Amino acid sequence: MDPRQQSPFNALPPVIVAMTVLIVGIEVMFQLGEAGLIGGRDAVGWRLTAIRDWAVIDTVFHWMLTNGQFPAAELARLVTYPLLHGGFTHAAFVAVFVLALGNVTAPVYPAWRLPAIFVLCSIAGALAYVVLFSTDRPLFGGYPGAYGFIGVFTYLTRRGLTPADPSRAFLFIGFLLAIQPIFGLASGAGLSWLPDWTADLAGFAAGYGAAIVLFPGGLAALRNRARRR
Repeated sequence: MDPRQQSPFNALPPVIVAMTVLIVGIEVMFQLGEAGLIGGRDAVGWRLTAIRDWAVIDTVFHWMLTNGQFPAAELARLVTYPLLHGGFTHAAFVAVFVLALGNVTAPVYPAWRLPAIFVLCSIAGALAYVVLFSTDRPLFGGYPGAYGFIGVFTYLTRRGLTPADPSRAFLFIGFLLAIQPIFGLASGAGLSWLPDWTADLAGFAAGYGAAIVLFPGGLAALRNRARRR
């Protein structure tokens, strides 16, 4: 077959393509609704309604903790909030992270592992958000899960299993972690960026930890190490 006629998605793992399509597809639906192309007049408020019903909201989780009640519909926010974004640019950056880093790490973590890492890191980010802060701003967007992929990439780079130069890779990762506080302070936003940044950082840490556990033979190695102790 002529290489010029091959789909650019052929080289991408199907699970990564599926994750990206889901993220972008939901955002496209919101965009079409806001433009009045689908859904009628109610579609203009789809995004706000979805954020109200499916994003991580601090007061909701504090109510659950205070009352010892954990309705499934509210716990679902931990895994639905990464699919909601504030706009096309927000969703596009998350999709780029998922595509680029997912493609690099998928050969080591095939099949269900990468979606599981994304979900686990999103949950870790949400828990850090609601436990460490009290804020009226909802948490939404896929950055904690995407930063989890950065954690996986960091682990693989340290082991020499990616084509990236470790020193340059760590410089890039440090830049990503530093840029949000820098822009937040420069724009006069005070510390309003801190809860979201903490969720991203928790996602990164969870991704690094998940990369160790889910690495082929990693769980067995941890068990052997625990037995030796």
